Amino acid sequence: MLVFAMLMALGLVAPLAIYPVLLMNVLCFALFACAFNLLVGYVGLLSFGHAMFFGFAAYIAGYAVKTWGLEPLVGIVAGTAVAAVLGLVTGAIAIRRQGIYFAMVTLALSQMVFFFCLQAKFTGGEDGIQAIPRRPLLAFIDIRNDFIMYYVVLVIFAAGFLTIYRTIHSPFGQVLKAIRENEARAISLGYAVDRFKLIAFVLSAALAGMAGATKAIVFQLASLTDVTWQMSGEVVLMTLVGGMGTVFGPIVGAAIIVFMQNYLSGFGEWVLVIQGAIFVTTVLLFRRGIVGELIAFTTRSPETDANQHTDLVDHPKVKPAE
Repeated sequence: MLVFAMLMALGLVAPLAIYPVLLMNVLCFALFACAFNLLVGYVGLLSFGHAMFFGFAAYIAGYAVKTWGLEPLVGIVAGTAVAAVLGLVTGAIAIRRQGIYFAMVTLALSQMVFFFCLQAKFTGGEDGIQAIPRRPLLAFIDIRNDFIMYYVVLVIFAAGFLTIYRTIHSPFGQVLKAIRENEARAISLGYAVDRFKLIAFVLSAALAGMAGATKAIVFQLASLTDVTWQMSGEVVLMTLVGGMGTVFGPIVGAAIIVFMQNYLSGFGEWVLVIQGAIFVTTVLLFRRGIVGELIAFTTRSPETDANQHTDLVDHPKVKPAE
């Protein structure tokens, strides 16, 4: 919590040095990666379809704000709620499988949502939902100003992060870790494993949806880009680079990937090659991720050398018996 407080303090002054829209993009993807990490890092379920919650919630929030005239905060809540319902339906199907089969089921369901968004009228097809208005929050907070909008996004991110933090440090979170380590043992202890998995899946989907809905309001756009399978792969990359199963790893990974995409955009498609190189390097050299390796280094106890030289101490020489 001390580290979190320091990050929040840094976040309060960050817009003075960095473009606020870029920082909002980082916060949205950081929340998305944290939500994904809750599932893969603490339950051991690798989802290849988390973009369906992120992107579909963006469509719901954009449509609710632009067409129904709702307040942006209400639109974000609506997108989060729909993502939770979608997570309940898809999770009930997917958690019946494990390992690569679970990953493939989530990928297949995500592709179904993608083609639905491509064909549905309310999504705008390939054009998406554009020019989503930033109406005042609570009738007096003018989020058309990027600086004010940034602090709103910072509060949303903090709420989502604290929800995840409380979850993984609760008895419920300890059961999730037990399922990750040894599911058969958790079953033998009497835990309803499938129920715990489903609750974690729904919570992860809802938080991913909150990130997507917030991003739609920030950029005033909901498009197919956020619901493609490539987006699901990108959040996997963010989590692995930062450190899977760590609290702050996804935040670091999201910041690295977003900043890299922004500042290396002049290289065009070569950005993907650079991302691939970073991913391979991380897997080979930093298997725990950046934050994971940092934690392992700082908590490493000094190794004792079993083969210490004993000639540093003067021992009396034993004379042979006469």
